[in-house]
Amino acid sequence: MTNIVACIDGSPAMTAVCDAAAWAAANTGLPVTLLHVLEKNEFEGERDLSGTIGLGSRELLLKELAELDHQRSRLAQEQGRLLLESAQGYLADLGMTAIEILQRHGQLVETTQELSSGMRMLIMGKQGTAHARDLIGSHIESVIRTLPNPIMVVQPGFQAPSRFLFAYDASPTAKKMLELIASSPLLKGMECELVMVAEPGDEHERQLAQAKQVLKSAGIEVDARLLQGEVAPSICQYAAEAGINLIVMGAYGHSRIRQFIVGSTTTGILKTTKASLSLLR
Repeated sequence: MTNIVACIDGSPAMTAVCDAAAWAAANTGLPVTLLHVLEKNEFEGERDLSGTIGLGSRELLLKELAELDHQRSRLAQEQGRLLLESAQGYLADLGMTAIEILQRHGQLVETTQELSSGMRMLIMGKQGTAHARDLIGSHIESVIRTLPNPIMVVQPGFQAPSRFLFAYDASPTAKKMLELIASSPLLKGMECELVMVAEPGDEHERQLAQAKQVLKSAGIEVDARLLQGEVAPSICQYAAEAGINLIVMGAYGHSRIRQFIVGSTTTGILKTTKASLSLLR
């Protein structure tokens, strides 16, 4: 059975992840699996045994460190379990009943890949845990680059969107996404801001008009605009000015050339926008 997988990590974005999961589940009718991945580096301490200590002392230190790691692992596992139960209770209070919780040991990237066959959509928080080194979270870019499933990235303050922005570039991938959007239960009933960042010209106007017609034929109300400037800043600025809190676009490309073009745009929008980001394949 396919499901929506929501990553829970105890960050400030955890509530937003739950709210987004509830919204997605209500629109699609799919159950939600709350996932917490317990990574080894969360509970392992550093071990610097260099120096002049005696053999007996070293063996004692190794034993104490092993016991400390065991305690840290147990506490981290218990903390993760409490986070999952808290998130499950939060969703239950919202009226959801189809909720599962899942805790895994390992790496988030590998775990999501293992679950991908039964996953309709992955939801992650943009802001990672307090010790994360950047604002995107420690693994989001790696997950986006490797997972074949749609991914939604949210940040604190998620609100159920009534409009979304689709960043269109007339590529074969973007045309495929048009069909996905047109048939998506997640976006059904929402208004679409269809934008293309390109120089003014008849060809670009024609491409934009064709894309608009595809969406209109699916019953989606569309406002199409041609923007000028750098792709990522233009999209983020327009979304902010128009009050749009969901951007839909393609994820990273896989070829070297397309990865450079699409990847840099995806990363730029991911780092800059205050809106949620839905990444399609």
